[in-house]
Amino acid sequence: MKASRSPVYLERPARKHQAEFLAAVRRSQALHRPWVYAPSTPRAYALFLERAKKPTQRSFLVREATSGALAGVATLGEIALGNLRSAYLGYYGFDPHGGKGYMLEGLSLVLDHAFDSLALHRVEANVQPGNVRSIRLVKRLGFRREGFSPRYLRIGGEWCDHLRYALLADEWRERR
Repeated sequence: MKASRSPVYLERPARKHQAEFLAAVRRSQALHRPWVYAPSTPRAYALFLERAKKPTQRSFLVREATSGALAGVATLGEIALGNLRSAYLGYYGFDPHGGKGYMLEGLSLVLDHAFDSLALHRVEANVQPGNVRSIRLVKRLGFRREGFSPRYLRIGGEWCDHLRYALLADEWRERR
């Protein structure tokens, strides 16, 4: 999925990306910890691909448009249609691409997909309170804080508190 004039494009993850993906995860562990534990073994990557095939999930690789370098990952998970029409947004970037706006642009493309192609009404992002860069990112995208969820998600074997942010389709369209 390429957007005109965007510094990034989205690509669906595949088995052929495994070596590149695992190298990016190894290179980025200092950036990720303690916020995320990305798939770091061939088996974990295979499970990631299996989850990506589920109808309730869409996973994307965020790539820098000029070089095709892998800049990050974004996932719409637990996609619910019907009267709810919502999903959870998950994401992480890879070194050395931090601070260049690639994830902001990549997540914008993912949100376009969520609200236009999937016709979702709501996307939620849950962020650990100490993850200042991630909080700044969701705020720049227009997400508003809705609450605090104690011991919400298990990360690295520990139940972690999260701040709950949400964005509605009409809010996104007003920003675009």
